[in-house]
Amino acid sequence: MLGMVLAAGAGRRLRPYTDTLPKALVPVDGDTTIMDISLRNLAAVGLTDVVVVVGYCAKAVEERKETLEQRHGVKLTLVHNDKAEEWNNAYSLWTAREYFSEGVLLVNGDTVHPVSVEETLLAARGPELLLAVDNVKTLADEEMKVTLDDSGHLERITKLMDPATAAGEYIGATLIEGTLADELADALKTTWERDPQLYYEDGYQELVNRGGKVAVAPIGKVDWVEVDNHDDLSRAREIACRY
Repeated sequence: MLGMVLAAGAGRRLRPYTDTLPKALVPVDGDTTIMDISLRNLAAVGLTDVVVVVGYCAKAVEERKETLEQRHGVKLTLVHNDKAEEWNNAYSLWTAREYFSEGVLLVNGDTVHPVSVEETLLAARGPELLLAVDNVKTLADEEMKVTLDDSGHLERITKLMDPATAAGEYIGATLIEGTLADELADALKTTWERDPQLYYEDGYQELVNRGGKVAVAPIGKVDWVEVDNHDDLSRAREIACRY
């Protein structure tokens, strides 16, 4: 199984940090960046071969590649998203589709969370796509929310949902079994071809719409944050030093 980090986005709401850096390389604890935390977590659960999808300011990741490998004891393979500044992340994840068959633990490159999230996903591993879900947090409009069917599998995943109806928030970490590689790649392709501004989570919804089963793993009460803006960055800096 491989680790995978989506780190292609521009992160315009984090300027001036992201004038010259992708969001994943913004520091959150001294010199420690969001990507450092992602790689540290993946290495801690034994995933030392890591695919990083780059796009916006890709050169900054390329320049730090060797340092990151040495610091975390990992081997990095960079996949270039040529549409990173134009299209959303359904296409971004699709660009790394050739690696799905090896099995992947995917983390978003803008999420700060402890290694317990990766541990939870691996402990709940099964034959289905498996999403890490925060079922404790109070939800609002911006979150990527989920509802579940009677069997506890994913029914809907979207930001466009009444928070009161949601079972929790998808936190940007997924375990992808290798047996699902072709199915997921095709669902993502259908998604970005329909609208290149869609999220990869819309690709997960496409899987569900086709009759596929997507499982969820509740992470419990965990301090984590998706870093979209400067308020989120302040929160990340409060919690990153605890990990």
